[in-house]
Amino acid sequence: MINIIAAVAENNAIGLKGKLLYWLPADLKRFKALTTGHTIIMGRKTFDSLPKGALPNRRNVVLTRSKKDFPGAESFSSLQEALASCGAEEEVFIIGGASVYAEALPLANRLCLTEVHDTPREADAFFPAFNRDEWEVAFLEKHEKDEKHAQDFDFIDYVKKSSL
Repeated sequence: MINIIAAVAENNAIGLKGKLLYWLPADLKRFKALTTGHTIIMGRKTFDSLPKGALPNRRNVVLTRSKKDFPGAESFSSLQEALASCGAEEEVFIIGGASVYAEALPLANRLCLTEVHDTPREADAFFPAFNRDEWEVAFLEKHEKDEKHAQDFDFIDYVKKSSL
């Protein structure tokens, strides 16, 4: 199953200068819970943005055209090549960036989104627009801002209607 996981602002913004837009500890905890023990596929810039490199307890896959070595990760030159290396029953999570999300969206079975109720002043990376009529909400959990979270946000899982 191909999953996409992202934190997305109301204007589809996801990043600025290689960094996440929001510090949401609950989102980071959910990301870890969903992806641990599974394969994560990311672009080179996303890998480079990880503070400690490859994420532990996951199969890390980096999409790159360079021959650079990525400690703790495998690398492939295309999304198709990376997906072909995955087993049929393997849970795969696409974790960014914007161009990888755009390429993976037509192939995805599920979107695990954190929808942040905010529009940032600045952003340079955006989640691709998608037709919500093609997706069904499978999970929704609302969160109000609190002492650890400066914005309201929702965890929403969408499942592609054709894969139900």
